[in-house]
Amino acid sequence: MKSKMAMYIKPYKFLLLLIVLFCSTTGWAQDSSQDSTSVQHEVLFETNLGDFKVVLYNETPRHRDNFLELVKKGYYDGILFHRVIGNFMIQTGDSTTRHALPGESVGNHDLDYTIPAEIVYPQYFHKRGALAAAREGDAENPERASSAAQFYIAYGTNYSDLSLDRYQEQIDQKTNGTIKFTKEIRDYYRKYGGTPHLDGQYTVFGEVSEGLDVVRKINFVRTDDYNRPIDDVRIIKASVIR
Repeated sequence: MKSKMAMYIKPYKFLLLLIVLFCSTTGWAQDSSQDSTSVQHEVLFETNLGDFKVVLYNETPRHRDNFLELVKKGYYDGILFHRVIGNFMIQTGDSTTRHALPGESVGNHDLDYTIPAEIVYPQYFHKRGALAAAREGDAENPERASSAAQFYIAYGTNYSDLSLDRYQEQIDQKTNGTIKFTKEIRDYYRKYGGTPHLDGQYTVFGEVSEGLDVVRKINFVRTDDYNRPIDDVRIIKASVIR
């Protein structure tokens, strides 16, 4: 009788153990999944003027995933920063510039798709170092869909309260008064700079995490009448490092 009871209890205990283990491992998997969503992917850009890194926001998943796919394919390797405006921004993403001749007009859209806007404002704005998607103008593109590949990095300058007030008026006209500078954003633009007049109209999907001094160096190179650097500034290689 004793042995029969023992044979009955052991499978029951084993079943309980399996249940406990299953619940535990399920919990671990959920925790791991939750942790992975908080991790931000990071991309390294090696250029002939130095290296910089950008992190990508998880709150803009379509832009993030498209960007990562292009980087992994080597799309950005060898192309130029074809549009640079001092105290404003640096722009790249046209793969036809890989073989552009000196002085040639560049800045084409060589991919035939766009990405729906993912404007997460005021959480993400055009602070210095912001990574954002270029796009066609409002007249041709009222939904403000992003270019498939072209992006810019904001640099800008510092702004006075009067300047920010004027920019707010411009933004009110373009966004029907839906985009407002918060106190924190105004404070940032006064102290650190950026490109405030673009807020709420372009998708900001990441930011420079390291090498802002390299971005500054690119932002102040000499350019021609078309804002193309006179001496080519080239992306040697872009790599996903996280």
